[in-house]
Amino acid sequence: MVSTWSSRSSPSRWLVVAALVVGLAGGALRLAAAAPHSFAWRLPTWLPEPIVPPDNPMSEAKVDLGRHLFYDERMSVTGTFSCASCHQQARAFTDGLPVAIGATGERHSRNTMTLTNVAYNPVLTWANPLLTELEQQALVPMFGEHPIEMGLARREGTLLRTLRVDPAYQRLFPIAFPGTTDPFSLANITRALAAFQRTLLSHDSPYDRYRYRGDRAAVSDAVRRGERLFFGERLGCFHCHGGFNFSDSVRHRRLALAEIVFHNTGLYNIGGGGNYPPDNKGVYEITGRPEDMGAFRTPTLRNIALTAPYMHDGSLSTLPQVLDHYAAGGQTLHAGPHAGIGSANPYKSSFVRGFQVTAAERSDLVAFLESLTDETFVLDRRFASPFPPALRDQH
Repeated sequence: MVSTWSSRSSPSRWLVVAALVVGLAGGALRLAAAAPHSFAWRLPTWLPEPIVPPDNPMSEAKVDLGRHLFYDERMSVTGTFSCASCHQQARAFTDGLPVAIGATGERHSRNTMTLTNVAYNPVLTWANPLLTELEQQALVPMFGEHPIEMGLARREGTLLRTLRVDPAYQRLFPIAFPGTTDPFSLANITRALAAFQRTLLSHDSPYDRYRYRGDRAAVSDAVRRGERLFFGERLGCFHCHGGFNFSDSVRHRRLALAEIVFHNTGLYNIGGGGNYPPDNKGVYEITGRPEDMGAFRTPTLRNIALTAPYMHDGSLSTLPQVLDHYAAGGQTLHAGPHAGIGSANPYKSSFVRGFQVTAAERSDLVAFLESLTDETFVLDRRFASPFPPALRDQH
């Protein structure tokens, strides 16, 4: 089984055998279909089922436990911060900030990524090709120290004791993990969180109703014009934001291979040599390869109108600014520590070549992007906090 890992424009740039990634990451890169399970996804026929790790099959009880943990503020060192603090449902599970701020108030270097359709991501976070499973990735915000997110390093025992004495969790953990001598474990916490996150699937936007259900009244003429621009070669947006998830990094049960792609979009070109700001150099931070400088994973565009600000560092505030960036073929900064002509970045993706659009076309493109907003998703009670308002102050 082979996975494609590309830092620039060509999907054939790197071919990485899954076994190699296993050796680097210390965990399995699971691209094969999971074993049969009884969980009902309730997906439309056009949407493929996500891949689920064989050692963490889906169940309603596990998802319910994961939802409780996701919203529980006791999952942080301060007792006032939860996963949902950065991943807010109303914002398509982002936080509206340029960069994330952790439980202790530490400002991070990167923008909070949406959890919309995270189950289809073959790699997680902005630029770490080694994090391939939600169970594995959950450990980073919980116990990472550079930067601090949840701040639970060296507090695993305290966390487990807190959960163990809670009457609700005394019921939820055994139901989610039956037949286990002691269901209260860090591994089961990450399994439950991962199960809940895999259910965060968005597929009921106006554009979905138009494109997949044939409801022409679901979108305006401006959206249809914007769609033609988006998928046309003159702009070429679809090259990186294609498919049902509007991303060129995707995996699911209908695919034999996972496509894993990272791109340098010309956001920076410090000193003219292609450099990016410290602590924000993309895949280069993992590989040390010059050509990986500034390469980041392509995020989904689903619910994009709700997830501002944009780019990996939250440096672009609005969708029109993002369109201006790509129309120019990169960002030009005339002064300051990050000054440089991004369009001339030697490592920039060949897909980011610039284009010309009229004011009317620009408006149509924004209308198309706004049509990807799924109100059902951001209002779905299945994804909301399970704690009544009176209890949220205690959690």
